[in-house]
Amino acid sequence: MYEKLEVCPSCKHTAFSNFLIAEDHTVSKESFALVKCDKCQLIFTNPRPDEVHIGKYYESDNYISHTNSGNNPINLIYKLVRKYTLRQKVNLIAKYTSGKRILDFGCGTGAYLHSLQQANFDIAGFEPNEQAREIASNLTGIEIFHEQKQLKNADNFHAVTAWHVIEHVHQLRDTLKLLRSKTADDGYLFIAVPNAASYDAQHYKEKWAAYDVPRHLYHFTPESFRFLANKSKLKVVDMLPMKFDSYYVSLLSEQYTHGRTKPIAAFKRGMISNQKAYKSRDYSSIIYVLQKK
Repeated sequence: MYEKLEVCPSCKHTAFSNFLIAEDHTVSKESFALVKCDKCQLIFTNPRPDEVHIGKYYESDNYISHTNSGNNPINLIYKLVRKYTLRQKVNLIAKYTSGKRILDFGCGTGAYLHSLQQANFDIAGFEPNEQAREIASNLTGIEIFHEQKQLKNADNFHAVTAWHVIEHVHQLRDTLKLLRSKTADDGYLFIAVPNAASYDAQHYKEKWAAYDVPRHLYHFTPESFRFLANKSKLKVVDMLPMKFDSYYVSLLSEQYTHGRTKPIAAFKRGMISNQKAYKSRDYSSIIYVLQKK
C-alpha cells in the first residue's frame, strides 16, 4: 500500500534529510513525512501511497479538480477566480505561440480545455481519473485520453500544458520525458506547481495547504525544478507568477491552522506573500515556461 523511496525521484541520490510532517486535511487525516534530497534539494513525500492505492485519497467532494461539485465557501471562491485565470492561461498560450495544437495533460474536468476550444484551438486532453474524464468529455465533446499508449501517435503539439499536475505523478522523470516528446521542437511546455520556497509556505510550515499530502508527491522550489528540467533536457525560458494562489492557499491554511476560515487573515497573508515575491520571485505557485534544449 505504501512505498518508501530509496533514491531521489529527480536525481537518483540516496541521501535525504527529514523536512517536516504534514497531515492530510482533505480525506484521511493521516500524517505523512516529507524529506529533502541532499543533492538536488527536491522535497518529496516519503513514504507515499503506491499507484494502486493512491486513488482513495482523492475521494472527496472538496477535491474540486475531479468533481466540480464542492460548494463550500472556499471552493465557491475558487470557481469564481477560475473564470478569470482560465482566460489568462488561454492568453498566455497565444503570447508564446501562434500554433493551435494544444495538449492539456491532467485536464481534470476540462474547464481549461473548453476555454481553449472556445478560442478556436485544436485541443487534446489527458486525464486518468474516470469521473473527471467523463465530465471533461461531456463538456468538450471530444474523447479524453487516459492511457499513455493513446498518445502514441499524438505529438508535435505547439504547446503542452500541465497545470498543477506533475506534483501528483508517481513516475516523475518518465512523465517529463513524455511531455517533452509530445512538444514540437519549436513548441512550449507550460508547467505550474506550488512553490515550497514561497513566503506563505515558510509562514504556515506543516499547515501550508499546498503540501496537500499525500496527493502531492513532490514539493518543488525554483532550484529543485530547474535541476529536474535540466535533467529532462528542458530549459526554463520564463517563470510566471500565479498571484491568486497565495490567497486561496492561505484561506485553506488558516482553516487547517485554526479550525475555521479566517478570510481577513488569509487575505493579509496572501498579500504579504505576493509583495515579498515581487523582489524574490518566490510566488506561492509558479508557471514554468520550457522548451527543448
